[in-house]
Amino acid sequence: MSQSIEVLNLRTQRDFQYVLKMETQMKGLKAKFRQIEDDRKTLMTKHFQDLKEKMDELLPLIPVLEQYKTDAKLITQFKEEIRNLSAVLTGIQEEIGAYDYEELHQRVLSLETRLRDCMKKLTCGKLMKITGPITVKTSGTRFGAWMTDPLASEKNNRVWYMDSYTNNKIVREYKSITDFISGAESRTYNLPFKWAGTNHVVYNGSLYFNKYQSNIIIKYSFDTGRVLAQRSLEYAGFHNVYPYTWGGFSDIDLMADEIGLWAIYATNQNAGNIVISQLNQDTLEVMKSWSTGYPKRSAGESFMICGTLYVTNSHLTGAKVYYSYSTKTSTYEYTDIPFHNQYFHISMLDYNARDRALYAWNNGHQVLFNVTLFHIIKTEDDT
Repeated sequence: MSQSIEVLNLRTQRDFQYVLKMETQMKGLKAKFRQIEDDRKTLMTKHFQDLKEKMDELLPLIPVLEQYKTDAKLITQFKEEIRNLSAVLTGIQEEIGAYDYEELHQRVLSLETRLRDCMKKLTCGKLMKITGPITVKTSGTRFGAWMTDPLASEKNNRVWYMDSYTNNKIVREYKSITDFISGAESRTYNLPFKWAGTNHVVYNGSLYFNKYQSNIIIKYSFDTGRVLAQRSLEYAGFHNVYPYTWGGFSDIDLMADEIGLWAIYATNQNAGNIVISQLNQDTLEVMKSWSTGYPKRSAGESFMICGTLYVTNSHLTGAKVYYSYSTKTSTYEYTDIPFHNQYFHISMLDYNARDRALYAWNNGHQVLFNVTLFHIIKTEDDT
């Protein structure tokens, strides 16, 4: 741009000098013309006419001269702006040049680490509100499950889809929510066993589900296509002994949150009330259990957030989160958190810690609910 302006400037200055010279000649001719006009009686008619014609030829140059004057001022302004811009760019270059690339890179990484540490302190909180739902897709039967992996990387947005609560062992995989909506399957898995219920979970690349007509939990790897572990959940009721209010072999509910992998079920030993067990994700061994006083058959659905179990009082219209149990304090409380059961029948409701959302199967509709948490900022003294 500077070179173009300079060329234009030289050309304009050259023309400008020529017009200035013409302006001087015009002024001289105009003065002589006045003299001649004053004493035109003494001048021959022919000379007067010649001068008049020259004057007529020069008159159109006057507006040209004025335009060149304007252009010259504009070019001067352009040059000044170019100088100012160059100075600014030079200053920026000098400022950037003051830092070594590696130093800048390390500063960015340090900032990112600090931000992630800050986010970790805001990870957990108490459920305050549920909004939505957002209908993602309408497909399948009245009952089923769909999910993403809460431990997957940000670039990995695979979706898994398991239609029906029984007599099925086909899992459909989609590379993204967009592919899921359009129905573009990327892969299909044929599980070695049929599943029971709709309360499965994908966690760290593996599918955890309840084997049909048993209280056995299966860990199945999507990468290898093999069963990595299986274990019986001791004393857990199964095959509609202690299901949720809607039935559907929903006796054992597997779920994950910010803390890890969980199993929700009921036992005769706990009088049919809900038992919460934290599982080892590799061996499926029960690491610790909590016995609640809430009847499993009176629960519509349940989900874990930050080590607290939230239980709904129904699977139908008017359902709300009615009860919560904290595994951190081993205490419970009754709550009143309503949510919109848009399609009248919920057969799956699970929390995804990465998305901070509830995935639900709502009468043949795959929907998402947003959650609002009251965050508790952890300090160095918190365990």
